[in-house]
Amino acid sequence: MIWVYRLLFLPLLLVLAPYYLWRMRRRGGYTENFSHRFGGTDSLPSKKSGVHRIWLQAVSVGEMLAIAPLLEAFRKEGHTEVYLTTTTSTGYKLAKEKYGALTIGIGYFPLDFWAFTCRAWRSVRPDLCILMEGERWPELVHQAKVRGVPVISVNARLSDKSFRRSLKFRAMLKPLTNDITRVLCSSKRDVQRFKALGFPSARLETTGNLKLDVEIPAMTELEKKALRRELGLGDGLILLGSSTWPGEEIALLAALKTVRERGVKVSLLLVPRHAERREELRALLEKSGFTFHIRSSGSAPMEVDVSVGDTTGELRKFTQLADLVFVGKSLAPHDGGQTPVEAAVLGKPILHGPNMTNFREIIRTLAEAEAVLKVETAAELSAKVVELLQDAPQREKLSLAARGWYEVNRGATARTLGVIYRTLGVSE
Repeated sequence: MIWVYRLLFLPLLLVLAPYYLWRMRRRGGYTENFSHRFGGTDSLPSKKSGVHRIWLQAVSVGEMLAIAPLLEAFRKEGHTEVYLTTTTSTGYKLAKEKYGALTIGIGYFPLDFWAFTCRAWRSVRPDLCILMEGERWPELVHQAKVRGVPVISVNARLSDKSFRRSLKFRAMLKPLTNDITRVLCSSKRDVQRFKALGFPSARLETTGNLKLDVEIPAMTELEKKALRRELGLGDGLILLGSSTWPGEEIALLAALKTVRERGVKVSLLLVPRHAERREELRALLEKSGFTFHIRSSGSAPMEVDVSVGDTTGELRKFTQLADLVFVGKSLAPHDGGQTPVEAAVLGKPILHGPNMTNFREIIRTLAEAEAVLKVETAAELSAKVVELLQDAPQREKLSLAARGWYEVNRGATARTLGVIYRTLGVSE
């Protein structure tokens, strides 16, 4: 089966290359270490006796933030070292900023073609491969099998879309079902889905979601005040659009207009999922009549109605300023949703649309804890924002429920580390 994959890979790569090259150029930041895409790596230190080398792949920013507890534990224990790869330029930038001292090297994940993957394997020479969440690459897994190296899928999950697509190509997935050593699932639902795809039950385990173990450094009141000034936000309430997609900003602007007409002092902080949309948002805001500031242009010279947080890695800071959070990519026509976890960890009142399929289990448990509220349409979003910004007791109730949910659901890191260490044959 691996030969079928290899034969199909190059033609598909040639067909898809123009689109991906265009997207990479649009997002920017991909020229640095471009040779990594073809299996190149920076010079790595020689392997040490008694120290296990791990190749850890985390595709982008969300996964990069989720692996922090694992990397800190590996460094503290001292019997493992990590070569960390990512796929996106934003993930790479964040890794460089946060994890230089916790890894032996940081690079881009190679294209999953035989020649490129083999080249990377010869350089990295890991004793274990860890793939985060949806990362399951046939050539990488095959090369691990040939070399007798275990592969663990961590925080593994299957969204509705991924599950439906995988069912159609179940025969092509057979090498993965046979060769991935352990699949550590985020939820019991994911375990059942992996079983349906043919993964043996003995290799599946529910360890929970690493993103629920996240520790977010709390900002001081002075730091919050300084950040508000930099963003141009006044001393009233702050409505946060977290990782928004096109159309959702319009609904939030409508809510801002209505709630201000009710006499509530409030500002809007928009954080688009893709920073390259800043010019699109600039055009929208110029037509809106609101004053605004774009974060990447520096500190705001004055107080504004709307601030756009178009920088990488600052969403957790922005969320700490919020009095109410709307989670993006959840209103039609969008589907999948962005993560509500950081907002819940920080104890923020959360609104989301109906299309949170990528976080179905998390949203289900948050809803059961009465820690989130769902809105079906843009009009309903505006109405609910207006209601909540005028109802401090209801916001406080949602906040307390979110923090309670977080405390109950922690523990995935310890369970995941236990499996990793047993696989490596080292004591915890």
